Amino acid sequence: MQFFQPKELPKIMVAPNGVRPMKKDHPKVPITIEEIVNTAKLCFREGAGAIHFHIRDKDSQHILSANECSDALLKLNNEVPNMHLQITTEAVGRYSPEEMRKYAYDVSPPGISIAIRELIPSRVAKKEDIELYKYLLNQNTKVQHICHEPEDIDLLSDVLDQSSINKDRPWCLFVIGHYTGKISDPKKIPLYLERLEKNKINADWAICAFEKEEFICLKEAVNLGGKIRIGFENSLFLPSGEIASDNETKIKIIKEELKLD
Repeated sequence: MQFFQPKELPKIMVAPNGVRPMKKDHPKVPITIEEIVNTAKLCFREGAGAIHFHIRDKDSQHILSANECSDALLKLNNEVPNMHLQITTEAVGRYSPEEMRKYAYDVSPPGISIAIRELIPSRVAKKEDIELYKYLLNQNTKVQHICHEPEDIDLLSDVLDQSSINKDRPWCLFVIGHYTGKISDPKKIPLYLERLEKNKINADWAICAFEKEEFICLKEAVNLGGKIRIGFENSLFLPSGEIASDNETKIKIIKEELKLD
């Protein structure tokens, strides 16, 4: 199957569901594959060039299911053929690095996000880790490297070197804050950029941030030349502090506020 593969990280990626938000938190959190596909269509119309999505089981829990993920990719590709599709290996404390690697091999997706500290908790890359990155490169899979802290970039640099992956324009996502109440502070963004420079990585980067502090972080990222990942995975709020009616409205309003073409 042919998938759309942009050369550059899209300016806006929507993350509509994530692991934690449930229908009780907001009725428009997409849980089923059909809901994810419909949300993708609406967000694409409003300017999201990519979608980062999580597969949920019958109990609405995050799962790494290759069969269901492949089904979602097929349906998404049929409905939004010009949108970049990104799956995730997120562990959520449930999945081991071995299971994460197997999932990536089994799906072989057009795009995948990998939190490097989850895949390599020892912070010393193993042979099987390097083999995975090489495999994804050979499959033309766009990997977005998730960095939860600036020091993760040091580990990323080592992995890129060992995998013989070019340090010019790897896709990165810098996580600013945390679900559990760690405040999103825009002052953290330059710390990531300093680590990139130290490791001589010319990244194509974006950020995600949380709750009501999300927008000030997005604004700072754009001012510094970065891109953004937004959606109900990280925050239900609009820049005004109101709850967004849905993911597509959030995309529309933030795009207008930040003057993103």
